[in-house]
Amino acid sequence: MNEAIHSHHAPAPIGPYSQAILAGDELFCSGQIPLDPASGEIVGSEARAQARQALANLQAVLTAANFSAADVVKTTIYLIDIEDFSAVNAEYEKVFEASKPARSTVAVAALPRGARVEIDAIAKRRR
Repeated sequence: MNEAIHSHHAPAPIGPYSQAILAGDELFCSGQIPLDPASGEIVGSEARAQARQALANLQAVLTAANFSAADVVKTTIYLIDIEDFSAVNAEYEKVFEASKPARSTVAVAALPRGARVEIDAIAKRRR
């Protein structure tokens, strides 16, 4: 049976979806944009600050399901400007330096709420 995961330390979904779904030993995390969980507002105007907040939100969802960044096996980063790659990568590396999950990075035309970055993840519980 699948279980919806919710963290009060990450922004509430802004649409009809769950923050994450736990399916057995795997956790499928919805994309996190840089919303402040308390205010619901975008944090920062630059990609680096936004990446930091999106990653903090993702970590909050992982924690709510008793997972950590070390359990993440795949991420996808969505950027509205591929020129932001280096700045986002600098923040990403702080979280995933040890585990180095597989990753895709794509440039998109737009993201919800005017965000510059969105990050989703798949994690697998280690045995």
